[in-house]
Amino acid sequence: MKPVIGLTSYRQRGQTGVWDTEMAMLPAYYLEGVTRAGGLAVILPPQEVDGEGARNLLSGLDGLIVTGGRDVEASRYGHQPHEMAEKPDQLRDLLEDELISAAIQMKLPFLGICRGAQMLNVNRGGTLIQHLPDLIGDNRYQPGGGNFAHMPISVREGSLLHRIVGEQVENAALYHHQAIDEPGGDLQVVAYSPDGIVQAVELENHPFGMAVQWHPEQTLDDLRLFEALIAAATPSN
Repeated sequence: MKPVIGLTSYRQRGQTGVWDTEMAMLPAYYLEGVTRAGGLAVILPPQEVDGEGARNLLSGLDGLIVTGGRDVEASRYGHQPHEMAEKPDQLRDLLEDELISAAIQMKLPFLGICRGAQMLNVNRGGTLIQHLPDLIGDNRYQPGGGNFAHMPISVREGSLLHRIVGEQVENAALYHHQAIDEPGGDLQVVAYSPDGIVQAVELENHPFGMAVQWHPEQTLDDLRLFEALIAAATPSN
């Protein structure tokens, strides 16, 4: 049986045909990553849920991907918003926070991507660097205009990520102006970019709880992360 993977999504204004209205949407690259790796993809739109609602949503799934998107609301990690921070999507923040907590409680395999890594860190009590150019002096991680940066990522030996991709991801696609600062509880930093910015974390004592800051859905010639999630989420015979 193919495992069913839920993917979080955007809820914002969009256009299709004659319609110009609020929509639930997700770039199809994420869906392609799941289906090409052998899974079935289900989109989870932002909505109000509590812990029970999140567990109900996940009860019909075999795995979860927390996708990329807008900045996490700064108050969730005790900060005032930076002047360059994006307007938060509070409904999405709420849903993803509850889904991550439920996935951890249920031991459900999950993968965070970009915002998903930041959301996992905040969920575990960690903090974020709100605007990387303040720290590194330029926009090398987010050139703008939808153009992804590409750079090598070094992976810690002995980590789950190392078993999946080896000691280095050669040409990771990045598009973020925020990043993990102080890691949250039970999270291990397992990858860095060349200037020392955290690029992946793993959750201790979880069968498959991983989040990467880069965008593997942008390089679908390399499906290893998606395939690893699918393998972890495949129901036992």
